[in-house]
Amino acid sequence: MLLQYSGWLAKLSDFLNPLFHFLGLSGQSALVFLTSIFLNIYSAIAVITTLSLTQREITILAFMCLVSHNLIVEVLILKKTGSNPWRMLLIRLFTSILGAMALNYLLPASLSQSLNHALSAHESTGFLQQLRSWGVNTLWLSGKVILFVTMLMILQKSLEKLGVLKLIGKALAPLLMLMGLPRDTAFLWLVANVLGLGYSAAIMFEHAEKGSISRKNNDLLNHHIAVCHSLLEDTLLFVAIGVSAGWISIPRLIAATGIVWTVRLLRRD
Repeated sequence: MLLQYSGWLAKLSDFLNPLFHFLGLSGQSALVFLTSIFLNIYSAIAVITTLSLTQREITILAFMCLVSHNLIVEVLILKKTGSNPWRMLLIRLFTSILGAMALNYLLPASLSQSLNHALSAHESTGFLQQLRSWGVNTLWLSGKVILFVTMLMILQKSLEKLGVLKLIGKALAPLLMLMGLPRDTAFLWLVANVLGLGYSAAIMFEHAEKGSISRKNNDLLNHHIAVCHSLLEDTLLFVAIGVSAGWISIPRLIAATGIVWTVRLLRRD
């Protein structure tokens, strides 16, 4: 909000506009992407709510942030479970950019209306009015985030205690084979997509240390979940600000599946 009020955001937007134009985004969108890279989804959404962006732009940004967020922490998690961290980093960044280009081509023009009407209306008002508008929007967003996270934590704990996660993991095994993943990765795939990489790290570390999944299969799984994880929580966070779940879930699954089969082809599995 301070960057917007001071005019620095407009300067940054003008500087980056040529680069982000190819992705269907304005220059100010770079601030959202950079925030997600170094921090997390919550921080990226907080920045989005301070900018005047269209639904189309937010959808593209949502995909980019979902693929490339919290990179320092999550790449180290993937490293500890058996994958090359530099490869994981490059895969996530390139998938973000290529996926954004694809969405820019596929998304309908009807999504070009602004989702941030309240913030746009205050662009020419005084600092206190903008601060008040930012405060109201941030509190409303925080309330929705707290509600979603609380509900998800209760659901996750309940499924884990009842042993439902393991049963679902077995049921998903045939589907995972279509995505190029071995049967023994089913449970970890489910955990990563229900809990996210941060919350599931301890479980992943335990399986890696016990050797319950071969290093080769673990690396294949990491190629998938590097691009597509936390399908439940992170997707719902963007849905809460008006993004369609389909546009940010299905492309991630397709991209992750393509990456896994490419790796298997190169390895001649």
